[in-house]
Amino acid sequence: MENHQALSTTTDVMSADSTLDSITQRKHAAMIKRLSSINQSRVSSKTGPKDPSFESTKSFLSLFTNSKQAIESSFTQIQHNLDANPNPTLDLKLQLEKISQLEKLVAENSYFLPPYEVQSSLKTIDNLKQAFDSVSSKVIPRKKFSFKNKTARKPESANIVAKETIENEQPCYKVKDSPGFRGKENERLTNEFKGSEMGEFVLSDLTGCEVRLKGCTQALFINRLQNCKIYAGPVLGSILIEQVEGCLFVVASHQIRIHDAKESDFYLRCRSRPIIEQSFGVRFAPYCLCYDGIESDLKESNLDLDDDDDDVRSWENVDDFQWLRAVQSPNWSILPESQRIDTVQI
Repeated sequence: MENHQALSTTTDVMSADSTLDSITQRKHAAMIKRLSSINQSRVSSKTGPKDPSFESTKSFLSLFTNSKQAIESSFTQIQHNLDANPNPTLDLKLQLEKISQLEKLVAENSYFLPPYEVQSSLKTIDNLKQAFDSVSSKVIPRKKFSFKNKTARKPESANIVAKETIENEQPCYKVKDSPGFRGKENERLTNEFKGSEMGEFVLSDLTGCEVRLKGCTQALFINRLQNCKIYAGPVLGSILIEQVEGCLFVVASHQIRIHDAKESDFYLRCRSRPIIEQSFGVRFAPYCLCYDGIESDLKESNLDLDDDDDDVRSWENVDDFQWLRAVQSPNWSILPESQRIDTVQI
């Protein structure tokens, strides 16, 4: 249901004024510049010819534009080939999935894009959704698909397509071969990473567990957690969190993306703005973890922030990709100091 609502983002929200005040904009621009430098360093160290990430605004916009034009071309072909196509619903479903994938592409790469490029890309996606509505109303006038008015009752055919899209949607990361903790309940789970053990780590399908991770990892993937407490040392790359409820996270990373989180608290240290999507009741506070050797781990991961570092308060500058109005998103808030936990020693 929530995924279907995500595909039904309203036009009035997408067209709302999202201009940042000048001070915030300058700070964000400075952060983006530093991230671009970090990204460029990573580019020069890569040897793989087909790395899936985008290391510049130009390369991202190139793929984004090509994908947009391909979707628009498909809309034209669907309308022109009605007589030769007995079942245009399948073609429409494919374009619906492509629009959803394009929206996810923007969210996953927004950490290095200038703010105006993010807003422009999201506006383009909204235009594609409106074009989808227009084409579907002409092709199947009695069974119109729609992105509009998420509170309105949808025709049955639109519900079927959206349901099939959600059921067929795959996680945005592949973690099946990575080490980690899976399928545990009411346990304390601990791990310490050393040297060659540094890599990707997974926390999946946990209920009522307390997880303690010492040392540095390359990436941390978290999905389907309920009522868990996660205490983790610094992550050199990204932390991806999906489908969590009633949890507490104390984590540090260069990039943190949160999808489908409910009633959870996040104590973060990060060098880019945290991203949330399809989440509500989430609260944020600064990182508060301590263990023997954490200072050297933070330094190794370039997360040893001090009060003079512009990124020291990135944890509180959250981007909500389901809320583009100029006013504060109702889906997240700063955790009041009186309700924060004390420094956690593991």
